[in-house]
Amino acid sequence: MKLLMNFFFIIVLSLFAGFTSFAQNGAITKVSKFKPPAVKSYLGINTNGPTVTVDEANQLIALPLKITDDKKNIYTVQSYGFVYRRKGIVQDEETGKKNVTFTTLADKFKTTPLPKVWVDNLKNGFQKDEQLYFYDIVVKDDKDRKFFAPDLKITIQ
Repeated sequence: MKLLMNFFFIIVLSLFAGFTSFAQNGAITKVSKFKPPAVKSYLGINTNGPTVTVDEANQLIALPLKITDDKKNIYTVQSYGFVYRRKGIVQDEETGKKNVTFTTLADKFKTTPLPKVWVDNLKNGFQKDEQLYFYDIVVKDDKDRKFFAPDLKITIQ
């Protein structure tokens, strides 16, 4: 029993020593409150929600993502996610009926416009009802403060 108590005491003491070694030194750094400016996300002249033709989509896919405020200040894009919702057709083996289905291609990027390989693979392959979706857009202002810009979804008609 005494051996068990000693073992328990050693374990508790070791945990306490480990926790205190990771504790902060008590210094608290004050961060000034930052209210991000109201910004809009653009691809070409399009903001969130428009429908575009296939020809317009072929042009838009190669354009850079731009973030601006009401004073036309441009913000640097740090990163963003992109999803392409692709339309496809599958045929039911039993009935022979063809059904429309959608798949997604997605990745995170740190540069805009999209990389050339993405543009080349997507261009001239767009179909009605497909979508281009830019999300989690992180931008930086001139004081190196980062914040999110609004998502941008474009549907192809």
